[in-house]
Amino acid sequence: MSLPDYFLADLPPEATLSAAMVGEACQTLKRNRARYLAHRSTHSLVKTLSDVAQSWLNPEYSFRKLALERGPAATGFSSPTLARGLDSFFQQLTPEHFHVLLEQDLGHAQRLDQMVSGQAERSSGRAAIATAPELLVHIAAGNLPNPTLSAMVLGVLVRSAQFVKCASGTALLPRLFAHSLYEVEPKLGACLEVAEWRGGNADLEKALFDEADCVTATGRDETLAAIRQRLPTKARFLGYGHRVSFAYVASGALTGLNARKVAGQAAADVAAWNQQGCLSPHVIYVEDGGAVPPALFAEMLAEELERREEAEPRGELPVEAAATIASRRSFYEVRAAHSPDTRHWCSRNSTAWTVVYEADPRFQLSCLNRFVYVKGVKELAEALQNAESVHGQVSTVGLAAPEDKAPGLATELAHWGATRVCPIGQMQAPPLAWRHDGRPTLGDLVTWTDWEM
Repeated sequence: MSLPDYFLADLPPEATLSAAMVGEACQTLKRNRARYLAHRSTHSLVKTLSDVAQSWLNPEYSFRKLALERGPAATGFSSPTLARGLDSFFQQLTPEHFHVLLEQDLGHAQRLDQMVSGQAERSSGRAAIATAPELLVHIAAGNLPNPTLSAMVLGVLVRSAQFVKCASGTALLPRLFAHSLYEVEPKLGACLEVAEWRGGNADLEKALFDEADCVTATGRDETLAAIRQRLPTKARFLGYGHRVSFAYVASGALTGLNARKVAGQAAADVAAWNQQGCLSPHVIYVEDGGAVPPALFAEMLAEELERREEAEPRGELPVEAAATIASRRSFYEVRAAHSPDTRHWCSRNSTAWTVVYEADPRFQLSCLNRFVYVKGVKELAEALQNAESVHGQVSTVGLAAPEDKAPGLATELAHWGATRVCPIGQMQAPPLAWRHDGRPTLGDLVTWTDWEM
């Protein structure tokens, strides 16, 4: 299947982009938005997005097949890993989930369509409407496709023209998604642009930023700071910087057969997107005193990762990344040989997965690619004390706990600063209505107009 040249990312590799081309593309997007998108109803856009999502869940869908065929070479993820990640994303795009998002962030399902009043507004004689940026620009990180796809979906929902700038060589999946929208509704697809170039091209980015009303960016904190400095004052900026995540297993969750279930769920979190992105666990803290001690849980996790590797292989890594894993493995092999407080398990004849158990509870950054630490603690307070090095940078905490203990633990994590607590096994599959970094994702995009009647 060959793709038509609808987007700048469709141009052949030898094509050279110019600032004039980028500026003209932005102007065209704005014109198309005014004609085809600005006055669309929320209901019709939700239906289109939901229908496209259902198509992506069909194994025979041409764009999905192309993603799984070309994706491993373009992204480094195996076809099963891509399939699982895409499924977890597109399963969230349903009318019901869109309704929850609209009600949660905007207070009314028709807030983008007309002046409406919620219960509190009616009591004070007010109504309000939320309006979108005319041109929304996304600077995509490129290591994971789902954040970029999510940004594109939200942009369509709020009726913004969108320019998606991908890092060089990372545009395949955003491009395929854009084509899938274009195939269903060409006029809607004409309000999207996807391009890729190496970051730091000042001329292209100036042309892009000069036209933007709102810019979202995902990447390193230094990258976000540099983008913020270069934006015109009229442009709103939403930056999503470096974050890390960990998991916590309460002793009461490790009873009988449930311990094996929790280990399998933790393995799913480690394997999802090869542990890339801010939602993957670096460390799994396991509470002492359960039927399964932390070291035994680590061994069970290793067994589950080995099983998962058979069904969902990690895929090949660049030489440098594989060398980093091998070097760190050697370090823990030596340490384990001299101390009973350290143990490690790893895949044979490959760097596919690694589990390190340490009695030392200090938070440890993983080298990722299915390399995870398991550490024993007496209670959650001890885990949080030892995670102080990343305090303020934690995105998600995966939690396995009995029903009567979970609310208290989640509240303690919230007071400490975690912005998302979810069941272990769902860390890399946030709901559509997830408040990214603790902010209302849809709400941050819009501008409100109040009407005092």
